[in-house]
Amino acid sequence: MQATWKPHTVHGDLTTRSNLPDSVYAFPKQRKEPLTDASHVRNALARFDQVEGISDSDRELAFANIKKAAQHYGVDIKEKSWRELKR
Repeated sequence: MQATWKPHTVHGDLTTRSNLPDSVYAFPKQRKEPLTDASHVRNALARFDQVEGISDSDRELAFANIKKAAQHYGVDIKEKSWRELKR
């Protein structure tokens, strides 16, 4: 699946969550798990299985977005599939 994540850098004022574009979220349709820095990428991985009411295709997209953001921010991911994140 093609990732939709794009880095979002705004210099100066802090950006509120409501001002973030959909493209910075792991789950863009639901606007869940923003991936704005390495800490948020690690948090999205840790909380991946806690996101409820999400289809498998949305999870596939979210994992692709997390992988793309992780590469951008230098976060190592061992998992090859989102199914490995289920506990």
